[in-house]
Amino acid sequence: MEISPETREAVKIYKALGEPTRLNIVKLLANEPDQCCVSLGEKLRTVANSTLSHHLKQLFECGLLDSRKEGTFIYYSLNREVAEKYAPYLLK
Repeated sequence: MEISPETREAVKIYKALGEPTRLNIVKLLANEPDQCCVSLGEKLRTVANSTLSHHLKQLFECGLLDSRKEGTFIYYSLNREVAEKYAPYLLK
């Protein structure tokens, strides 16, 4: 049985959200968009920067986050369209 691209996308997203730290990152960005890694680290407090970078990469690769580069910093925001489609509870 062939798995559709939409099903593959859903699996990636739910797998990413299944990790508590990544879920917390997404919830934080739902309320406070446009945050850099340093800012997120200060707000989460329990996550090392290298670990945080890994989580952000996972969330970006599955489509839940958008990013923009400004100088040496990368700022992340929740991709609201993807969140609305797969996890609308995050936007409440």
